[in-house]
Formats: sequence, C-alpha cells, structure tokens
Amino acid sequence: MREIFDPIKRILLYILLTAATILMSFPLFWMISSSLKTLEETNSAGIIWLPKAPTLDAYIGVFQNSDFLRSYFNTVFYTSLALAGTLLSIAIVAYAFSRIKWPGRNLVFFIMLATMMIPPQALIVPQYVFFNKLNWIGTFNPIIIPGYFAGGAAMVFLLRQAMSQIPKELDESAFVDGANHFQIFWEVVLPLVKAPLATVATFLFVGMWNNLLSPLMYLQTVDLYTLPVYVSTLYNINLTVQQWPTIMTAAVLTTVPLIIVFFFAQRFILDGVVVSGLKG
Repeated sequence: MREIFDPIKRILLYILLTAATILMSFPLFWMISSSLKTLEETNSAGIIWLPKAPTLDAYIGVFQNSDFLRSYFNTVFYTSLALAGTLLSIAIVAYAFSRIKWPGRNLVFFIMLATMMIPPQALIVPQYVFFNKLNWIGTFNPIIIPGYFAGGAAMVFLLRQAMSQIPKELDESAFVDGANHFQIFWEVVLPLVKAPLATVATFLFVGMWNNLLSPLMYLQTVDLYTLPVYVSTLYNINLTVQQWPTIMTAAVLTTVPLIIVFFFAQRFILDGVVVSGLKG
C-alpha cells in the first residue's frame, strides 16, 4: 500500500507547490504585463491580462528620467555602504559572542535578543529626535551609520549560531601558531561560515533595498530619494489618471536586482539555515 500512496503524495505535493508558485509569481507577472501596456489599457474598466500590442515606451521614458536614474544611483550607493558596514559589524559581534569568553557575555547576549521584542514603531520618534540633534536629517547618515553598530539582533544570532559550531580546537591551534583574535576571525572563522554570511548579506540587502520608511523620514530631499521613495512619489503625482505603465516599469526595474541576488544566493540561504542550526 505504501508503494501505491507514495507516488500519489509526490504528485499532490508537486501540484500544491506549482499552485503556490503561480500564486506567488502573480504580482511579478502583473507588474511586467502592466509595464508593457499602454496608458489606456492600464486605466480601462475591465481587466486586461496581457497587452494587445506590447510597448517599451514606459521603459524608454523611465530611463530618460533623470530623477529615476539619480534615485537608482542613490539606492546603490546607500545599500552598498550600509551593507558592507552592517555585515562586517554583525560578523565581529557574532564572533565576540561565540568565540571569546568575557564577563557578562550571556547577559549582554540576552539583552540583545530582548531588543527584538521592541516594536520598530516605538523607536521612530526617539530615533528622529536623536538624529535631528546630530543634524543628520537630510543626509544619508541616519540610514547608513546605525548599521555599523551591528544593527539586527536576528542576524547576529544567526551568525553566532553558525560560528558556535566551529570546533574551538581551531582557535587553540591558531593561538599556538601566534595568531591573534583578528587573524582567527578573518582567516579561520569567516571562511568557514560563508553560507550563513551570504544568507545574512542577502537578508540585509533585501531589507535595505526595499526600505521605504527610513529614507522617506530622513532624506527629505528629492536629490537624495531612493527607489522605493521615488516609486511612491510616482503614485502620488497624479491621482486622477494614474501613469500605471511608468509606475509598474519603475517597480519592475526596482525588483530586478532582488531577483538576481536571490537567484544566485538561494543555495547559500538554504545551506546557511541548516549550518546555523535553525533547521532539522
């Protein structure tokens, strides 16, 4: 009987996964389809699933828009700096929690994890007042520099779990050979946690690239707008006749880097979760 039901279960699983894939992919399909439609088709009363005569006018118009190009550059600039600093600081803190014994380590680690229970909305006003006192409003500093102090307790926890599984004998051997903590961190530990590190980098990149609230609050200048802010302004330019082809084109071009990153990082994400002890 088991030999009969196993193929049936596999078929049902494939059907379920296929249906879930189609459902999850529908927003992407609708964005691409709408970006290739004419203005009349996107604002018609009925639903038009596919453009009758696909056109690239919206893409040409977006690439000729200096505001879009500037916002794209701003997003790449801010994401690159924030990602590099945040990833390095998280790795250093995770190393300190997992490989170095110091007084109060467990208490500090517990307090760090407890910060995950604080709603982000409760920090909006205090953070804004703090950054305003530093005269950082209207600059990239509020959305870049905080990450350099190991922003993200969940990511620290993930890397800490991965580093904790590395045998301590490697550290002892390195110390015997005259290595210090920085050399062990850079030359021994980091190469052994490439998959979790890539997982953390992917999560951070997606969060930073899609970040709307912080840039909207702190940048406050059109010249500094990032892509999510730029797309949101497109929606609010004209509330009578929405320029849906332009809006969807900007959304598609904003999504492309995320798809590329996920395509190359999906294997590392799975391996990173397994290595970190969060699965199995």
